[in-house]
Amino acid sequence: MAKVTLEGVSKIISTALVDDIKVGDYVVLHVGYALAKIDPGEAARTLALIREAAVGDAV
Repeated sequence: MAKVTLEGVSKIISTALVDDIKVGDYVVLHVGYALAKIDPGEAARTLALIREAAVGDAV
């Protein structure tokens, strides 16, 4: 189990599906489970796209 924080929201998630997770790693999450580790660059691009989509919905 691990505590994750995204945009100030913290949750406890299961890490049972991904090996060798450590503090500072980025993971793909779905319904409370870490599904895969991703590199920091990919995480930054993904978060930017999610933020962009959220802003587009507000317009």
